[in-house]
Amino acid sequence: MFSIIIPTWNNLALLQLCVRSIRDNSAFAHQIIVHVNDGSDGSLAWVREQGITHTSSPDNIGICLAVNEAAMHATQDYILYLNDDMYCCPGWDTALADKLKQLDTDLFMLSGTMIEPRATNNPCVVVGDYGTEAHTFDEARLLADLPNMRKPDWLGATWPPTLVSKRWWFKVGGYSSEFSPGMSSDNDFSMKLWHAGCRVFLGVGNSFVYHFQCKSTGKVKKNDGGRQFLMKWGMRQSVFDRYYLRRGQPARVIKLDEPDDTSELRWQLLRSRIKRALG
Repeated sequence: MFSIIIPTWNNLALLQLCVRSIRDNSAFAHQIIVHVNDGSDGSLAWVREQGITHTSSPDNIGICLAVNEAAMHATQDYILYLNDDMYCCPGWDTALADKLKQLDTDLFMLSGTMIEPRATNNPCVVVGDYGTEAHTFDEARLLADLPNMRKPDWLGATWPPTLVSKRWWFKVGGYSSEFSPGMSSDNDFSMKLWHAGCRVFLGVGNSFVYHFQCKSTGKVKKNDGGRQFLMKWGMRQSVFDRYYLRRGQPARVIKLDEPDDTSELRWQLLRSRIKRALG
């Protein structure tokens, strides 16, 4: 059904949990492709032992290059990008598949809904603490609580797990390497889809994954993604999120309209242009 690409960087225990959750909790037989950065913790040996399709690099090449290299091996019509610190809950893929059936286009971005242990004022997630490490993960309690979790579909899909058609992944060029190691690369990919005419950026409320939160980004030297986004696209990332993607708003429609040409939006775009001109 999906080609699931998973970049990993010395997170063996979480990677094993992620792969097991796909195998145990999926209704469909998906292709799994792992890109192993470094792999000195045994993760490269493990994916080879498991017979998982994989690519690898001797050092950490970041998210952008890793997902692009993994995507070259995709055999299915849809590519799903999943982080190694995510656990797929039962029903995650059927919810996405059901939403696919409602679309009349292959130009879309769908996201699953993350359950996270810590509140971050993110309206797109469900907060629930079931552990922050593989060895403290309370899987049994999460599975027991899952039937009572509710989240309406939401607008502004950008973050993993993200599902797009393979055709459009390659038409827009995948993830942009100038954003390596990866800060704001998700937003940039969404903007590339927007410019290609995509107006479906939909978070699927009942497609749940548990997210252990920032197990790789916390140990990497970050690029200044916000500034790079501004210089490339001429608007601040927050403007794109709020006025174009309407991130976090309830999804009363599947397809987004163009943003309203309000004085507020024009002011925000002017501020962006001034900030860009000032460098």
